[in-house]
Amino acid sequence: MSNKERPLSPHLSVYRWPITMSLSILHRITGVALSVGLLLLMFWLVAASSGDAMYAGFVALVDTLVGRVMLAAWSFAFFYHLANGVRHLFWDAGFGFERSQADASAWAVLVITVILTLAYWLAV
Repeated sequence: MSNKERPLSPHLSVYRWPITMSLSILHRITGVALSVGLLLLMFWLVAASSGDAMYAGFVALVDTLVGRVMLAAWSFAFFYHLANGVRHLFWDAGFGFERSQADASAWAVLVITVILTLAYWLAV
């Protein structure tokens, strides 16, 4: 049974995609990425405790382009999750709920994340 006079629900393309929604989604994605990255940390610890040959194999794997990109992405996820977590702590304290404040803090989180990630990789 179809009712042609009934309005359709607006699609996402009708709405403006707010940055706060994008950062919320990114926060969840980086949380999962950090959990997966813990497996890499676990393999590093196992390789380090298993002897020189196993550790050398792990270092050779991580020293590839793909390994470096994964480490850079993991560090980006860490710094993003950290900065956005601090932002959420301010929200938990009751600060920053105005739309302009939420948007400004969202952009600040992104800028801080990029700066911290670049600073980390330039220092390494």
